[in-house]
Amino acid sequence: MTSRCAIIPARGGSKGVPGKNIRPLSGHPMIAYSIMAARDCTKIDRVIVTTDSPEIAEIATSYGAEVPFMRPPELAGDLSPAIDYMTNALDQLAALDNYLPDMMVMLLPTTPLRDPAEIDEAIVRLQQTPEATGLRSAHELPEPPQKMMGIEDGYLCGLFPDDPRPEYFNLPRQTFPTAYHPNGYVEIVRRETLINEDTLYGDRIQGFITPFTVEIDAPEDFDYLQFIIDQHGHPLIAQLDGFRKA
Repeated sequence: MTSRCAIIPARGGSKGVPGKNIRPLSGHPMIAYSIMAARDCTKIDRVIVTTDSPEIAEIATSYGAEVPFMRPPELAGDLSPAIDYMTNALDQLAALDNYLPDMMVMLLPTTPLRDPAEIDEAIVRLQQTPEATGLRSAHELPEPPQKMMGIEDGYLCGLFPDDPRPEYFNLPRQTFPTAYHPNGYVEIVRRETLINEDTLYGDRIQGFITPFTVEIDAPEDFDYLQFIIDQHGHPLIAQLDGFRKA
């Protein structure tokens, strides 16, 4: 049988938004949303948080996640590649429990609002596509990257100088291919890809399209996300409230 675990990476040293992984959002630390979404999935066997922070570890376990090991500090820096802490997680699980998941479902805490059924669907899609070496979620961009600009010596310039069309960046967006933004909703790493190819997703990454998703990258993103929750609610909040009362 295929084994699948959720891996939720949450280091403690964020500088852009200090403490963002445990910052309260509608009364619950942000990481709790990813934990609850993973716990509600029918296709996930274990929910594991990899962190270097004892505080995050304590909060994660209080919401029902496992923290069977602590991430080494050298794998929790601003520039630490995801492949390093994912490889560490796989090694630690093998050493501690002789547990070798076939799929590691990475759920970034900075994308907190998810539907567990969508995560399950992503897992099924990858299982049904054996030629795919990994999976990443993405949502459609309102404008293609060809419409974006850089600045050189104080002047705006296009980012695609090889495009032969004069002022290509002023063309209608419909003249460009649809572009997608990876959003952290769900990313699936195959163990065989990680071990055999030394990459997270390999060279055949299955795309899993989601609706537009808010990611937390700056302090104002919290305010925007809280506004969305206040206006529309979200099923995970009721489940989190119930879990804390139980």
